[in-house]
Amino acid sequence: MSVSTKPDRATAGKVASRRTMSRKDAFLLRMLVFVPLALLFKQLGLPPLVVFTTAGLAIIPLAAWIANFTEAIATEIGPFLGGLLNVTFGNVTEIAVSIVALQAGMVEVVKASLVGSIIANLLLGLGFAFILDGLSFKKLDFQHNIKRTTVARINSGSLNLAVVFILMPVALKFTTNSSHHLANANHFSFVASILLLGFYAMMLFFSMKTHRFMYELDEDAEPESYGSEATGRKYNLWLHVGLLLGFTVALLFVSEVLVDSLQEAVSTLGLTSLFTGVMLIPIFGSAVEIITCGMCAAKQKIDLSISIALGSSLQIAMFVAPALVLVGQAMGQPMNLAFDTFAVLAVGVAVIMTNSVSTDGKSNWLEGVLLLMTYTMLLTAFYLPD
Repeated sequence: MSVSTKPDRATAGKVASRRTMSRKDAFLLRMLVFVPLALLFKQLGLPPLVVFTTAGLAIIPLAAWIANFTEAIATEIGPFLGGLLNVTFGNVTEIAVSIVALQAGMVEVVKASLVGSIIANLLLGLGFAFILDGLSFKKLDFQHNIKRTTVARINSGSLNLAVVFILMPVALKFTTNSSHHLANANHFSFVASILLLGFYAMMLFFSMKTHRFMYELDEDAEPESYGSEATGRKYNLWLHVGLLLGFTVALLFVSEVLVDSLQEAVSTLGLTSLFTGVMLIPIFGSAVEIITCGMCAAKQKIDLSISIALGSSLQIAMFVAPALVLVGQAMGQPMNLAFDTFAVLAVGVAVIMTNSVSTDGKSNWLEGVLLLMTYTMLLTAFYLPD
């Protein structure tokens, strides 16, 4: 009896998908048109609001492709160096925008954008993920993978630690002499930044060396991405390195356009700098993580959505924020961890709500609505005038 060598429909479909670019990547490729448009609109002197919006839309595909190139390079160079590369470029959007804003003296906008990125990932990203997952699968038990559950708990505990660190300057404000508050906040922030970076380095050693097995994804848990099964062919390493550096430089130019048009754009809209930092900038910078969380949840990978949301927020709190404190001091633009009191409260609420819905091992669409309602409530409070 002869055996047919013709591939079945499922295999053929899989092979075909490998030969073509995914729809998400094709859409992101088209969105790159906003990059030259943002630079052109600035040179033409178009209204700041138009320039700001175009630059924000340009940041979304740049951030996505930087993440894609980083992942492709990390696959080639191994888990340890790949992990370090992911740390460096994992939140390059927030870093680029923040450094440009620090150069312009917009320290409070930088602080607000860090807070906004954390609460957007935790409440908006997970909120959409739980809704999409709940509507598709009614209820999902995501504690079937003990390793990932343990990792999620470690990340949750680390976020709690970050909240404690940003809470301390607020406590110092109300318990010390007001004339010494700024000096105390600066000194505390310097020491706290060193401690946070040290703890984050230990987390990297934990995840990439001593307990690496806990962080390895199952084959079916890998999200579809550029350079993996979505394309199905091996890419040139140095080509990816060149593209990564090129897109990073483009991101710096676009970030400068965004920041330069920020003040006049928000004045046109009548928004405060705090609301702009908390809402508008993080939406552009965190759009990729939020979309990825939703896509993973729609494919019944809610545990992966949780890991992405918590991991990105953790990187901002443990790496980006303390690194910016040190960079700001080196640039002559002192930045500290003395965030706005309500901003600290908002981060605390976001962490508490996220932990409350993610530690029981089950998700449903109503919990997603709960997170989105919390996010909407916080944005409403930030929108209100001082």
